[in-house]
Amino acid sequence: MLNQRNPQLNQHGELIHLLSTEGLPKDTLIHILDTAQKFVSLNDREVKKVPLLRGKSVFNLFFENSTRTRTTFEIAAKRLSADVINLDIARSSASKGESLLDTIANLSAMAADIFVVRHSESGAPYLIAQHVAPHVHVVNAGDGRHAHPTQGLLDMLTIRHYKKDFSNLTVAIVGDVLHSRVARSDIHALTTLGCAEVRVVGPKTLVPSNMAHMGVRVCHSLEEGIKDCDVVITLRAQNERMTGALLPSSQEFFKGFGLTHEKLQLAKPDAIVMHPGPINRGVEIDSKVVDGKQSVILPQVTFGIAVRMAVMSIVAGDGARKILFKGAVSSTLRQILMKFVMWPSLQGTSLP
Repeated sequence: MLNQRNPQLNQHGELIHLLSTEGLPKDTLIHILDTAQKFVSLNDREVKKVPLLRGKSVFNLFFENSTRTRTTFEIAAKRLSADVINLDIARSSASKGESLLDTIANLSAMAADIFVVRHSESGAPYLIAQHVAPHVHVVNAGDGRHAHPTQGLLDMLTIRHYKKDFSNLTVAIVGDVLHSRVARSDIHALTTLGCAEVRVVGPKTLVPSNMAHMGVRVCHSLEEGIKDCDVVITLRAQNERMTGALLPSSQEFFKGFGLTHEKLQLAKPDAIVMHPGPINRGVEIDSKVVDGKQSVILPQVTFGIAVRMAVMSIVAGDGARKILFKGAVSSTLRQILMKFVMWPSLQGTSLP
């Protein structure tokens, strides 16, 4: 049964779906980040796999185009030893008029365990989560303008890796905030994790008028917005979501809000620069910054795999927990599971 106040949690407060960073308790966010940190070390191993989702089926349903998110979800699921099915939406029955819920019902009949969903309509993953069986889990890979929780979480893991503590940080989110699901996910996560100050920076046409209620400082000047910042997150201008003339031109946007090496000097000397991708060089950020020593854009991608491994292993935790306590399972496998999936209920538990 879904928690009425937060459909992402069950009656015990455990994560069963990841739909948004909004409303997630701080302990849950930290648990995901701590678990992801353990998966980062897999990159240093010759065999980059653990058997946490062995026998599980992960269906990637991307109703919008994606490169980084879809690929890293697929890599993450395979590194957890899951069976991965990538649905070709353009050639699926959805292109023939089949409803979203009918598509989900048919795929559920094929013994799906996890749905990873990207959709142009805000709320689509929530709708799916309300109609799947209790053993099926939904992970939101981006829905409309609403949320992109795994991007928000990988941004938090990146910030924590380089800056350690959120409590003294000033973070600026720069660009097309109006259409950005990443900005919303980042803001909710940053404020929950106790970030000292979050600034939203952009022209008035690209910053929602009600941003202040989210606990952020709104700046319509790039110079003011990034001054003395520890972290600068630049956002792409999402022309495909814009209606009407919100920007005079890409050149004018870059002139006023494009992050250049010269403007970056206003931030702290050890400030890091992030971007969720895809990058439009010369529009929201200059190539010299993208490729510069303060850029951590490529490490973000690496951390994204670890975060998505953490999320899928946690939401499907019941299955892994059963594997853990099967007497026939080798002690080596049980040790791997204990190392990577740290449920509070298992702390101090002796293995059979």
